[in-house]
Amino acid sequence: MPWKLASFATLLAAITLAGCSTSGAEKDPVVADSGSSRCESKAAEFAIGKKASPELLEQARTRAGAQNARILKPNDMITLEYRSDRLNLNTDANLVITRVNCG
Repeated sequence: MPWKLASFATLLAAITLAGCSTSGAEKDPVVADSGSSRCESKAAEFAIGKKASPELLEQARTRAGAQNARILKPNDMITLEYRSDRLNLNTDANLVITRVNCG
């Protein structure tokens, strides 16, 4: 009986580890795309002092060369991971852009 239990445990461990492995040919699309363009916040500084809007966000994202962009209002809950391909437009309570940065 202990032999069967040990064999079963070994088989279960092998199946579990095989499920965790990946082939070298597969790439994570997020990792592959994130290195293709880098955000340049200076190119989007024209937006400072303007009222935030979806059109302005897209225009600033395009000029900065960013893959993604977001508008951050005071007291917004945000993720803190750094992404070099993301543009952030920080606003005041009246949705006027006060700061532009990448990350």
